Amino acid sequence: MTPMTVLVTGGSSASGVAAARALAAAGHRVFTVGSDDARIKAAAGQAGSAVTPMTCDLASLDSVRGLAADIRTHGIERVDGVIHLVGGWRGAKGIEDQSDEDWESLERGAVTTLRNVSRVFYSQLEASPHGRLAMVSSTAVSSPTAAAASYAAAKAAAETWTMAVADGFRRAQSGNKEQPVEQHSAAVIFVVKALLDPAMRREHPDRRFPGYTDVEELAAAAVGLFDHPAASLNGQRILLAK
Repeated sequence: MTPMTVLVTGGSSASGVAAARALAAAGHRVFTVGSDDARIKAAAGQAGSAVTPMTCDLASLDSVRGLAADIRTHGIERVDGVIHLVGGWRGAKGIEDQSDEDWESLERGAVTTLRNVSRVFYSQLEASPHGRLAMVSSTAVSSPTAAAASYAAAKAAAETWTMAVADGFRRAQSGNKEQPVEQHSAAVIFVVKALLDPAMRREHPDRRFPGYTDVEELAAAAVGLFDHPAASLNGQRILLAK
């Protein structure tokens, strides 16, 4: 496959480093994005010399528009893939102590950043011969608990937004009976219980982590998105939890 230009958001995290590294190793041009300049540069260095770090406040629509403009200064006219790894977790004891502060943080990280990135880059992903948008959700959406109510609700909202993007791709690329069009863009959801940082496994070599997904497994799934037909991927919830 022709190398794609892929944007990894939340690139300072262990999963962001793993995804950027795997995508670059597969031959794609990778831009990795974080809100802290020093951290994202360090993360890009861990991911490999082919990965370009970018600094952006993804919760600001204007900042994301600026990110798109900055990418164009690198000679890139179109982003083909967005792997959205921004999230965060907040929990409580139950329903009554779900704080507004926690909700605002979760909404900002899980929903607002996704809305901004997908809106700014939607037309590029839709125009790409292999456009892909992926976000990471949680098994908590299907089985929410009182303690994680805000977290599960924010993830559910992010999933709903992603499904709407998938519908947008489907409608834009449906063609008609006389001139059918093969769908070429897809939006998907990776579902995990929790992501396992390699450092945690190294620190606890004898410990078992049931249900956890290695960040390398998530990275491999991100690379694999470009190897499968869009029509078979679009709108899918792909379970990576073991």
